Amino acid sequence: MVDTVGLRDRLSHRPTQLSGGRQQRVACARALVARPEVVFADEPTGNLDSRSGAEVLGFLQRSAREFGQTVVMVTHDPNAASYADRVIFLADGRIVRELHQPTAEAVLDTMKHLDGDELVVV
Repeated sequence: MVDTVGLRDRLSHRPTQLSGGRQQRVACARALVARPEVVFADEPTGNLDSRSGAEVLGFLQRSAREFGQTVVMVTHDPNAASYADRVIFLADGRIVRELHQPTAEAVLDTMKHLDGDELVVV
């Protein structure tokens, strides 16, 4: 798992010596190391810059494919949602739209045409 998240050279570092993106990758690795069938991620890129966010999303995507795990991610970020195989839009606890193999542009366009309180669940 350490090699999968690309942190082999940081094993002797304390959390405060890691960037936000690396800390998030450690958190993802901890969630995935036991090989659960389903991993829930709530805004996993919320406090990260775009580069670190892309690293975390790429890692989650690779891990899901390599280890056969399902990652369910809640996000309001169309770019983050575009890493998913499927995006489900919810309103008042009901599915109102669904996209398969989404692009960030398709997610954003769908969000523009929905009423305010929808959450994107990936």
